[in-house]
Amino acid sequence: MRLTQTVASVLSLGLLTLAPQAQAAKSLVFCSESSPSGFDTAQYTSATDNDAAEPLYNRLVEFEKGGTVVTPALATRWEVSEDGLSYTFHLREGVVFHDNKAFTPSRHFNADDVLFTFNRMLDKQHPFRKAYPTEFPYFVGMSLDKNIARVEKSDPMTVVFTLNSVDAAFIQNLAMSFASILSAEYAEQLLTSGKPSDITHKPIGTGPFKFQRYQKDSQIRYAANKAYWDPSQVKVDNLIFSINTDASVRVQKLRKNECQITLHPRPADLEALKQDPTLQVIEKPGFNLGYIAYNVRHQPFDQLQVRQAMDMAVNKAEIIKTVYQQAGQLAVNSMPPTQWSYDDTIKDAGYDPEKAKALLKAAGVKEGTEFTLWAMPVQRPYNPNAKLMAEMLQADWARIGLKVKIVSYEWGEYLKRTKDGEHDVALIGWTGDNGDPDNWLGTLYSCNAIGSNNYSMWCDERFDQLVKQARIVTDRAQRSVLYKQAQQRLKEQVPITPIAHSTVNQPLSAKIEGFKVSPFGRNVFSGVSID
Repeated sequence: MRLTQTVASVLSLGLLTLAPQAQAAKSLVFCSESSPSGFDTAQYTSATDNDAAEPLYNRLVEFEKGGTVVTPALATRWEVSEDGLSYTFHLREGVVFHDNKAFTPSRHFNADDVLFTFNRMLDKQHPFRKAYPTEFPYFVGMSLDKNIARVEKSDPMTVVFTLNSVDAAFIQNLAMSFASILSAEYAEQLLTSGKPSDITHKPIGTGPFKFQRYQKDSQIRYAANKAYWDPSQVKVDNLIFSINTDASVRVQKLRKNECQITLHPRPADLEALKQDPTLQVIEKPGFNLGYIAYNVRHQPFDQLQVRQAMDMAVNKAEIIKTVYQQAGQLAVNSMPPTQWSYDDTIKDAGYDPEKAKALLKAAGVKEGTEFTLWAMPVQRPYNPNAKLMAEMLQADWARIGLKVKIVSYEWGEYLKRTKDGEHDVALIGWTGDNGDPDNWLGTLYSCNAIGSNNYSMWCDERFDQLVKQARIVTDRAQRSVLYKQAQQRLKEQVPITPIAHSTVNQPLSAKIEGFKVSPFGRNVFSGVSID
């Protein structure tokens, strides 16, 4: 009796509890460098957009974290027909789509969602596409719109893709962000309510985190998906993207623990970050390329001699020293040396301003000719300081008698306008998406990629034929021969000047566990925890 009374007295005083205290919610803050244009990954190609959408979605197949191997995701297994033209995917049971204030799913993920996701991209007469017209740059740039003959379901949990021709990179392509699976039921509701654009502004997926809200140039907030099909991958309660375009601000926030992961630090800040005991810096060779794109649809860049002159006038060694501060490798080719099929016999023409002047004169380009050079407003893995690089190029080209006007726009606008071909010359770059050479040569330089990722607007029949032929060959040695020939053709025609492959340095708090640097430049937060 006395013991019961004593316990009761202690409880009433709040000095003892028999139940465990609720654990404080864990939040992870990621210092992002720019605002996404939206969350419908099929519409966009930049890493900023893909990073913002990554927590929300799954694909049929996905890359292993930190690697290039394709693993099951919303498809648990798949078979390929003997002729390489049919892919059968068996879908995961019991997967639940997110909800929001306007939508509650009435069923689990099934084949209808896969059909909606891909048929919207395939069929220009698709009802949703007609109601919400948009472009699909990756899908078209890789010729999937022409090569996928049809997507069908053989039962509610089995989907069959039929191709018109063999595509050696097809499975790798489906692991890319553009192939994220959307809810057909949500799309139907948006169509009925007359709000189809909400598919990108109020996204619904099956991923480890649910969309909460987005304030442009400020933050994106996500909440843990408690119903995620792989609960072991949800280790924080809240994920927050803190958007800061200034690299020095991002570093300050990291040091103050206002964010726990940041990206694209300035080379000058790296040594101090590496010495900070509260931080860790993961360093990886960059699977990337920073380059100059000459718009061959604008005069005088339609002339090969002019492009050769521009290329010869670029002092790459000085740019590597000043812009990359030696945290990079001089590039001579159209893709990085770590990409299989890379042709190491290709050499640069060399830095030769006098020869460049002679080429310009032979091409009839008058001294003082003016053109625009577009410089990215954000840091990218392949270019830590586009503004500084543009200023150095301005000086390089002034030495051969050309007058350069530097232009820039907000990142989303910059991409849109360069894809439309408004620029004369542009600084741009790429981080590989799937480990296949076609992701470089086809996605960036093919005729089909004009209007998406071919910023040179360059269409060369000989080059294009080599890339197309390589895509339908399954033997890697044969593909390599064709891709090397394509690289040589591109180098001869100079639609671009490769500048550098930069080293990727990823700073994060020492309290973070489970974060892996992706060779494709993705920032993935599933499976990531914080102490």
